[in-house]
Amino acid sequence: QVQLVESGGGLVQTGGSLRLSCAASGRFVGTYALGWFRQAPGKEREFVAAINWRVTQTYYADSVKGRFTISRDNAKDTVALEMNNLKPEDTAVYYCAVGPWPLVRSTNAWGQGTQVIVSS
Repeated sequence: QVQLVESGGGLVQTGGSLRLSCAASGRFVGTYALGWFRQAPGKEREFVAAINWRVTQTYYADSVKGRFTISRDNAKDTVALEMNNLKPEDTAVYYCAVGPWPLVRSTNAWGQGTQVIVSS
């Protein structure tokens, strides 16, 4: 069973930055993709970014390309999301996820989520 625990959310002004972290534990975590999804109030959960287990490929939603950077440390089983130039539309609960690459359509487990609020 895989467990994911996110941290790093908070309140930031438009144009600001935040770094989210996720600690993963459980069997075979190191062989799966890790990534992030988000869910804004009244909207469906959407894919944000993913990184493969070899740390050779990344994949981003168009809405965050050039602003967000995903990274992974397999020695620590952690994944991070560096978010820059944040916009009010980035406000959402951000969830860490694990599953087969590229993670967009299939996930094995989710974290509990961390809130990000971007004020205008």
